[in-house]
Amino acid sequence: MMVRVRRLAPWLGLLLPATASAAGVTPALPTLVYSIDLNRRADDLFHVTLRVNGLRSGNEIYQFAATAPGTYQVMNIGRYVKDFRAYDARGGQVPVEQVSVNQWKLSSPAKVRTIRYAIGETWDSPLDHPIYRMCGSTLATDHVLINPHAVLGYPEGLQAAPVRLRLAYPAAWKVGTPLHRGPDGAFVAANYDQLVDSPILLGQLTRARLVVTGVPVDVYVYSIGGKITARQLLTAMSGMLNAAGKFLGRLPVDRYTFLYHFGDSSAGAWEHSYGSEYVLKDGEYTDSVGGRVTDIAAHEFFHVVTPLNIHSEIIEHFNFVTPVPSRHLWLYEGTTEWAAHALQLRAGLKTPEQYLATQITKMKIDRQAFDSTYSLGELAMTSYSDSGQRQYGNIYMRGALTAGLLDIRLLELSHGRRGLQDLIIDLTHHFGKRRAFPDSTFVDTLVAMTSPEIRDFFDRYVWGSEHLPIKEYYAKLGIRLVEDEQGAPVRFEIDPKPTDDQRLLREAWLGRKPRAAS
Repeated sequence: MMVRVRRLAPWLGLLLPATASAAGVTPALPTLVYSIDLNRRADDLFHVTLRVNGLRSGNEIYQFAATAPGTYQVMNIGRYVKDFRAYDARGGQVPVEQVSVNQWKLSSPAKVRTIRYAIGETWDSPLDHPIYRMCGSTLATDHVLINPHAVLGYPEGLQAAPVRLRLAYPAAWKVGTPLHRGPDGAFVAANYDQLVDSPILLGQLTRARLVVTGVPVDVYVYSIGGKITARQLLTAMSGMLNAAGKFLGRLPVDRYTFLYHFGDSSAGAWEHSYGSEYVLKDGEYTDSVGGRVTDIAAHEFFHVVTPLNIHSEIIEHFNFVTPVPSRHLWLYEGTTEWAAHALQLRAGLKTPEQYLATQITKMKIDRQAFDSTYSLGELAMTSYSDSGQRQYGNIYMRGALTAGLLDIRLLELSHGRRGLQDLIIDLTHHFGKRRAFPDSTFVDTLVAMTSPEIRDFFDRYVWGSEHLPIKEYYAKLGIRLVEDEQGAPVRFEIDPKPTDDQRLLREAWLGRKPRAAS
């Protein structure tokens, strides 16, 4: 999350250093100025230089990330570091010592003006426990992918310090990133958290733009075979993007950037506050490819709501040193996956039959591939462990199914007037980018905003692992779940003659709300 840092004017700092301290004004944090020479790519190493003036005794540890927001994976980026060195103002070396896998200790931080190191790309590394490709880094002849946490560290105590990033790269390359450029061409971030929240794709890219509810949305594409372009993807996604704007009323960001890497393998996608990135397999573009990309993009795009505008203090003040789980993975990923499909259903981009077929697929995967006794709460709290990682993929199956049931339950309790979509919008207004919710009491807030019955729903289906009442809940809409002899899901059947109560809830479920009583 973005933390605003107030900096003293340089001349004021010179005139009143003691007075400012005595008055209780926190001294301005030094700016971290990083440089990466991307013209040197032959050795598969990022050559990084950090220039900083004003390190103190509390900044002696240079920290590389153990993990990053939204990955739910222990990464230990320090494993990739080579030849870490520090220098004083005259270019003399300041002794350093590696004290843990992710930490280097500066012997005299006050003397340090420059830190230099090389760090390997993660994609082609032979190390065990590989990092997800969409969360890592790669250097190639015609392109580069940088996830800043996989390349850049920070001095301890300066996670909130302002950042400038200079990149040297071939003049013919395009650059896609949510970061803003300063007047001198350097990329700027308010702090390390915002830097990590802003991936960078450079190289021989194509680019296209669409404006959604007044917000510019950019698409950058690298295609190893030149078979897929940004314009093709934007054309395919335009309906979904406009549907998302309608679903939310207005996009809660002032910009958004999609970064696509189409190469020789498919790894997945990763969300950020003002963008998302995708590592997918290259091939000939077809309408089917556009549809699959749109479904993935809908999920990542909806993360502008969760966690950008709805998040706990654990997400806002992220711990890059020690992974700390939030119990609300059901919200960040499960609800987001539900919304990715629901917003297309309610905009008419997906038929009810298509939407329900997706739910059947998720039910089958939940049943066949994962442990049904593993609750969503347990999945969240163990997400950084090996056992949790084995169950993690179910957040997109059972998590999305549970969110869909929560939507139906909310609609039922409000007689069709308020569902999960309405609750999400209210939560963005209640909290927003700069107000986190307490991780331990969030459900209390949800109950207060909706109905006492919602606590029982969470106790049974989020914190508990009771069998999801999918058949019973969809019956409320006049939609019948057909199962085989073993109770496995087969298909949904939509009753063409629902009861009045079923019709009311079904219309609300489709996004057509009943009129409020006069």
